[in-house]
Amino acid sequence: MSSSITILGCGYLGSALASRALAEGWSVSALTRNADSASKLREMGVAQVVEANIEDDSWHQTLSPEQDFVVNCVGAASRDVDGYVTSYVEGQNSAMNWLKAGRVGSYVFTSSCSVYPQTGRKLVDESSSCAGVSERGGLLLAAEQLCFPPPPSIQRSFILRLGGIYGPGRHLMLEKVKNAQPFDGNAGRIINLIHRDDGVKAILACLLSAETNLGRIYNVTDGNHSPRGQIVQWLAGKLSVDSPAFAEDDDENTPNRKVSTNRIMEELEWSPQFSSFIEGYENLLS
Repeated sequence: MSSSITILGCGYLGSALASRALAEGWSVSALTRNADSASKLREMGVAQVVEANIEDDSWHQTLSPEQDFVVNCVGAASRDVDGYVTSYVEGQNSAMNWLKAGRVGSYVFTSSCSVYPQTGRKLVDESSSCAGVSERGGLLLAAEQLCFPPPPSIQRSFILRLGGIYGPGRHLMLEKVKNAQPFDGNAGRIINLIHRDDGVKAILACLLSAETNLGRIYNVTDGNHSPRGQIVQWLAGKLSVDSPAFAEDDDENTPNRKVSTNRIMEELEWSPQFSSFIEGYENLLS
């Protein structure tokens, strides 16, 4: 039988997930606040596309809460604190209220590695402390806590703490190098990246995992732990341009850590197709 999936916040990552789900023959419904995304989703063949803000309740009667899978991969409405409150905390509350009247097999919330405040290039995993995290990171943690452990209407829930997402149509570092734009911050700061398609793979790995897995928090990055300057220098070499300068203005509390992905690799047998920025950007440049 075909599986049913609802994707909340069906933008950059969610649209790629919708494409994969359609290819698998699943019944797909989607919520997006963006009219252009809604149009593209309909063109892809998504049967039910609802244009609304996740934090509202206007869509609750339109989308069925009886689903095999629900994935909340909404992005922040804006980069400021208000945007995080609206999209993540209020949005998660809205999703949980919607699901009270239904039944869901697996729920996935895509969070971020920004919940880890560690400095000094420390290696962190899912058991590492989040004490001292930034205000925006704290709001992500608050959103996580609303879905884990799950309410009775959800059989199991997963939290994916994603690294910086890049991929087709989203390659900010590449564009800055092309345009010879200087970079804020330190060249030596570690950046934990994940290609969009590997993020989709991680979501599917959770949804399709054995029933004995009752839900977990998983870090999702390519595991390469590269300094920003190394990536920029490599990109400049590939483009045959001068490497842009870094401001070297990070303060001592700027997060600078290596995020471990051992748990998801061992428990779900997930591994990234693009195991470093080299494979990922080679693919984009080709």
